Amino acid sequence: MELGKLEVYKISLNLSDKIWDVYKSLDKDLKYNIGSQVLRAIDSIGANIAEGYGRFHYKDSIKFYYNARGSVWESKHWIYLLYKRHLINMILYNELMSELDLLGKKLNKFINTIKSKTINH
Repeated sequence: MELGKLEVYKISLNLSDKIWDVYKSLDKDLKYNIGSQVLRAIDSIGANIAEGYGRFHYKDSIKFYYNARGSVWESKHWIYLLYKRHLINMILYNELMSELDLLGKKLNKFINTIKSKTINH
């Protein structure tokens, strides 16, 4: 399987595109504080999935998938703050949070699948 076909990776790329649009819409002063934080957190999800995918051993790759899962939670924090500070509307907030919830669940399943392979190898 190739990285671009992994569902968790595709979802993370979609989220990165959406948050990039939010980032671009922010005022300059907001881009360099909350904007860069949320952008780094969301982009970190896909980056960790990619790095884990590139590792040779399953046990090594799992560490990066856990990091990706942590970035999902960090992203939720930043998305909540964007909403609380009236920088995104409720519709976008709910959409992003739903996608992050879905990605978190799919990442858990993906991690469990990889873990099962470590038992067999």
